[in-house]
Amino acid sequence: MAVITADINCPSKAGLDLNATRSMKVKLKSDVRWGDRVFRRLMMLAAVSLLFLTLAFAIFLGMAGWESLARSGLAFFVNSQWDPVQEDFGALAVVYGTVVSSMLAIMLATPVGIGVALFTTDIASKPVARIVGFFVEMLAAIPSVVFGLFGVFVLVPFLRTWIEPPLIEWLGWFPLFAGPPFGVGMLAAGVILAIMILPTISSICREVFRAVDQSQREAALALGATRWEMMFVAVLRGTRTGTWGAIILALGRALGETMAVTMVIGNRTEIVTSLFAPAQTMASVIANEYAEATSDIHLSALAAVGLTLFGVTIIVNGLAKFLIWQVTRERVR
Repeated sequence: MAVITADINCPSKAGLDLNATRSMKVKLKSDVRWGDRVFRRLMMLAAVSLLFLTLAFAIFLGMAGWESLARSGLAFFVNSQWDPVQEDFGALAVVYGTVVSSMLAIMLATPVGIGVALFTTDIASKPVARIVGFFVEMLAAIPSVVFGLFGVFVLVPFLRTWIEPPLIEWLGWFPLFAGPPFGVGMLAAGVILAIMILPTISSICREVFRAVDQSQREAALALGATRWEMMFVAVLRGTRTGTWGAIILALGRALGETMAVTMVIGNRTEIVTSLFAPAQTMASVIANEYAEATSDIHLSALAAVGLTLFGVTIIVNGLAKFLIWQVTRERVR
C-alpha cells in the first residue's frame, strides 16, 4: 500500500514542479523581454540624440549666419575682401587658405603615411611593427596646441633659415615659391597639418592593408614578384578605395584644425599665390576674431564661415566613411 501511495503521489508532485518551472520560465522570459525593450529604447535614444545634436549645430550656425548670408547672398562665397571696419565680409580668402593648406598637408602626409603602414604590415617584424604602431598612436594623442608650440619655436625658424631661402633661390621664378622667407605662412601650416594627420592615414591604411588575404601576397611572390611588386600589386592596387577613404578622412581633420594652424599661418586674410606668405583659414579666422567681434554683422559673418566649414567637413567625412564601408563590404564578401 505504501508503494502504491508513493506511485500515485509522484505524478502530482511532478506536475506541481513542472508548473512551477514553467511559471518561472515565463516570468524570466518576460523580465528578459522587458529589459531588452528598455535597453533598445535607451540605445535608440542615444543614436537619435546624436542626429538631433548635429542638426542643432547646423540650425544654430544657420540662424547665426543668416544676417550675413541674406545681406551678401552668394557673393559671400566669391568675395575675397574681409574688412571688419567697413563691414565688408567675404569668405573666398579663408576658403582658399583652408583648401590650399589642407591639400598641401595631404600631399606631404600621404606618401609617408602609406609608407609607414606598408612597413608595419609587410616589412617589419612583429616587435618592430608594434613599436612603430605605438609611436604612431602617441603622435595622434599629442594636443593641437603642443603642435602649435613646436611649429612656432622649431618649425618656423627651420623653414625661414634652411628651407625657404634655397627654394626662393632655385625656384623663385615660380609664383608658389616667390617672395621673402617669412617662416610663418601657408607652407608652415601645411607642414604642421601633415604631421598632425599622419597618424590618421597610417592607422587606417594599416587596417586596410591587413584586410588583404595572406594568400594573395603569397600568390604574387610565387609568380616571381619581388617584395615591392607584391606590395604594389596585391596590397596597394587591391585597397585603392580604402586608401582613398583614409586620405579623405585625414583631409576632413585638416580642414577643421584650428590652434596649430592659427599659430603658424600668419593670419592675414588675403589670397596669395606664394606658399611663403601669411594667410588665413576658416577655422583660424573664427578663433582670431570671434572674441573681438563687436558688430552683429561681424558675428554673423563668422558664423557663416563656421557653417561653411561645418558643411564641408560633413561632406568630406561622409565620403571617407562611404569609401571605407566599400572596402569592409568587399572584405565580407
